[in-house]
Amino acid sequence: MNKFICPSILAADFKHLEKDILETVNGGADIIHCDIMDGQFVPNISFGPEIVSMVNQITNLPLDVHLMINNPENFIDKFVKAGADYISVHFENNFHLNRVINQIKDSGIKAGVVINPATNVNSLEEIISHVDFVLIMSVNPGFGGQKFISNTYQKIIKLKNLINEFNPGCLIEIDGGVGKENIKSLSDACVNMFVCGASIFKSGNISKTTSELKKLIS
Repeated sequence: MNKFICPSILAADFKHLEKDILETVNGGADIIHCDIMDGQFVPNISFGPEIVSMVNQITNLPLDVHLMINNPENFIDKFVKAGADYISVHFENNFHLNRVINQIKDSGIKAGVVINPATNVNSLEEIISHVDFVLIMSVNPGFGGQKFISNTYQKIIKLKNLINEFNPGCLIEIDGGVGKENIKSLSDACVNMFVCGASIFKSGNISKTTSELKKLIS
């Protein structure tokens, strides 16, 4: 199954956002990851649909929009119009998760569900057959540059078993502390989509690092 490098622009230099994004493209990036935070569900505020629309004008790469916000159903249409190709919402704060997933899919784009580090993978059993991908947070959401949580590997194994049983086409995405030291082992563990923030944008050579990470998952 395909493997995708997904640079997270949350870690980019916003004074030179276009330059940073184009350097990841030159390095072979596959998908641009956009972290949307509202300061309520997570303790930070990032950006909204306007920035996503700007990124969509900078590159033709697919845009992966991760909604770390309350009441995401109120904003799905805005992010779709901004150019999102993938939208993921959290399991933890969505009482009507099936409805929100269907809203995303009815918009003609890929729908994903996200779980935080303390959320049990088995909680996804009732929704797994309805999503295109599952995003496992390997850090607590809200801030970039955190250390990878080691028991994430056990969660990936459990998730893969769940996917094999209920939805074999579902992709696994990982976000948090992903870099050269662990991306190969995560790829071997059947992860498909690798969100890389600081490991790319703070590396000193964005294009080269993107290319090196891509080779490690090939």
